[in-house]
Amino acid sequence: MSSANLTKDETARRAASITLREVRVELDLAGAPERARTGFATATTLTFDATEPETWLDFIGESVDRVTVDGEDRDIRWDGARILIDGLGGSHVVRVEGIAAYSRSGEGMHRFHDPVDGETYLYTQYEPADSRRVMACFEQPDLKAAYTFEVTAPAGWHVLSNQSAAHVTEGIGVQTIEFAPTLPISSFITSVAAGPYARIDGEWSRDEQRIALGVLCRASLAEHLEADEILEVTRQGLDFFSDAFEYPYPWGKYDQIFVPEYNLGAMENPGLVTFTEAYINRGAATDAQRGGRANTILHEMAHMWFGDLVTMRWWDDLWLKESFADYMGTHASAAATRFTDAWARFANSRKTWAYRQDQLPTTHPIVADIPDLEAAKLNFDGITYAKGASVLKQLVAFVGEDAFFEGARRYFAAHAFGNTTLGDLLDQLEGASGQPLREWSRSWLETSGVSALWLETDAEGRRAIVQDSGEAAPRPHRLRVGLYDTVDGAIALRERIELTVDQERTEVEIPEADLILLNDEDLTYAKVRLDDRSLATVAASLSTLSDELARGLIWSSLWNATRDGELAAARYLDIVRAHAPAEPNVALLSATLLNAAFAIGHYVAEGDRAAQRRAWVDSTWAALQEADPGSDAQLSWARAFAAASSFDDSRAAEVWAILDGNAPQGLPIDADLRWLLLTALASTGHADAQAIAAERANDDTAAGHTAEIRALASRPEASIRAAAWESAWSDLSLSNDHLDATIAGFRAAGRRDLIDGFDAEYFTRIRDAWTQRSIELAQRLVLGLFPAAETTEAVDAWLEQNADAPGALRRLVIESRDDLARDLRVRSGQSAL
Repeated sequence: MSSANLTKDETARRAASITLREVRVELDLAGAPERARTGFATATTLTFDATEPETWLDFIGESVDRVTVDGEDRDIRWDGARILIDGLGGSHVVRVEGIAAYSRSGEGMHRFHDPVDGETYLYTQYEPADSRRVMACFEQPDLKAAYTFEVTAPAGWHVLSNQSAAHVTEGIGVQTIEFAPTLPISSFITSVAAGPYARIDGEWSRDEQRIALGVLCRASLAEHLEADEILEVTRQGLDFFSDAFEYPYPWGKYDQIFVPEYNLGAMENPGLVTFTEAYINRGAATDAQRGGRANTILHEMAHMWFGDLVTMRWWDDLWLKESFADYMGTHASAAATRFTDAWARFANSRKTWAYRQDQLPTTHPIVADIPDLEAAKLNFDGITYAKGASVLKQLVAFVGEDAFFEGARRYFAAHAFGNTTLGDLLDQLEGASGQPLREWSRSWLETSGVSALWLETDAEGRRAIVQDSGEAAPRPHRLRVGLYDTVDGAIALRERIELTVDQERTEVEIPEADLILLNDEDLTYAKVRLDDRSLATVAASLSTLSDELARGLIWSSLWNATRDGELAAARYLDIVRAHAPAEPNVALLSATLLNAAFAIGHYVAEGDRAAQRRAWVDSTWAALQEADPGSDAQLSWARAFAAASSFDDSRAAEVWAILDGNAPQGLPIDADLRWLLLTALASTGHADAQAIAAERANDDTAAGHTAEIRALASRPEASIRAAAWESAWSDLSLSNDHLDATIAGFRAAGRRDLIDGFDAEYFTRIRDAWTQRSIELAQRLVLGLFPAAETTEAVDAWLEQNADAPGALRRLVIESRDDLARDLRVRSGQSAL
């Protein structure tokens, strides 16, 4: 195992012997000319107590040039990841000087050149273990300290860190900023950003507390920033969490910066939250997109308490921050902002992620066993986020909202600026609720798998809710059952029945109804099946149901049944074509359109796929014509039409007409939509390199360059796909976004006839890629280029022959194999359960 892959056991031993006091980090981002494009000088001074004679510091960079202990030079013993320090005992000051490398993969200090204005933009991203790419550190969450950053950068740049600037020194063409020391935090949530970012200022105040707010982005995107709405949601969130947690926001300021080529949605660095630029809409955007951004803003804000103030001891308790932030982001969106449909969006989309993840052979409990950092990297998944949030919603239904929030308040008061495990939280929740939660925890947090619930009626009319939890024992579900009737052609609620389901078969008294919806209001985490009568009602009248949460649950139930092979993909698509055009909630509509396209590509039998693709193109085109001009629905159908036209060229003329200015009335044709349409034409052979170059000339931006890479690689020629294949594996200059675009182009339009010849080579390349590339880029290659073959034989052979491969790599391959096997089973008409 590489020494860069730290294990839980060795970091626990290090934590037992080290008490970290304070850390000072000095970064020179102005840099000597010869280093300006590859790396930067970094110096770290750590003050700590040691009870063992030897330890190590973590650092991954270009060089380590000097190490001193208590002012005395030491021999440099660095293996590329660890710096050995010996002769310890008592209090020490260790200083490490070296050169760190700029990143193009979004790990460590990412460096981006903006083609619009020629400017350079820098930002850091560390979770779970990339702060060592910028500074020498103890790379583990349970060694917290006060951090002081000193950054030298070109004059005129905005330079930011977790705290506000304390001292600024101006030089000739440069500036040096020393920031105030932080309160105790872990290394992975320290942060630095620097560049000529555009900035909008604001303020939030409560009683005597005044918090400076900042919203920043690249200057070339400033006109699209929507800072007023971002600041409004920020103030609403600070109001909500201040009341809910009764612990004042502790981090001094609240900057939010939108950065390019970002690997995540956002990151909760206290005082300097980073977001992907995907949340800045260059052109038209739906309200669902803005609602998703608001949810992410509030998710990251919840982390200021869950994760930053109180931090998990090790990554197996990652859920202590991510599950809570996912729950709180949705809860605060619904309770404190105009995006009151947040729980409908969560039920229909976010939980779909969890259900998929929880049915893989690599699923794990919410409280997971994370032996090392590679495993931690892959555990930022649907279990830790969406399942954890769903289970917390069930916990709220179990103990009550008041007790839940009181438990959270006690937790913050007891453990502020410390590190915790599951037991620490359960202690506070039990104290607040008066209910024992250890058995509940074992059922929900410490076992894996998703339950399926359905209603059975025997010959005598007796009813039971059946629970299938796989290998796990039945879980206790506190839920509601909705009874709906068809009245004057519309589905209407008659009543809801509240009950507990905790057995494999729970006898229930549920009257007849046209639609019986288990888990109405989405209180628990379970896949629910519709009985035959309910399914018929849904197929006939789904779009007449006014309750958007209920519709979201039904759309989710239909999709899960399709994925599991229990509902034929053709019938699912019939329901989508019948009712999606009338779906008023654009978040539900957008998710449904994506699922329908996925079903055609993965779950429809090969012999039927061309006909379904043709029908889908026609359906999206018809719905686009019928949608209200200028509406979110119109934009959603336009995007779906563009995506569908990548697979079927029967409406290529209509695609060209839109690009030539003959769009449906009210449809905004912005740069992003133009690229979707043009890429569809390129994928089907109707747009050549000249047309793509002309589009790039009209959109000479970073996004335009990325879109150009994808469109060029999408052209349906064997030599072009071969060049994209080689570039993905071999071109080390590709940034994370450009690698994604290259992979997407290679796989465009599902043209297996152009790329299936690379299947065998894939399995010869992935181990070397895992060893030689950063984990972020390696997993993009492993997942993005996995062969969508008609058999699992090749992947089964690789897994058998590579039992000794790194565990994280095997996990990715096993999960991809399971997805492929599900596709093949469902296509053949078999249940995937």
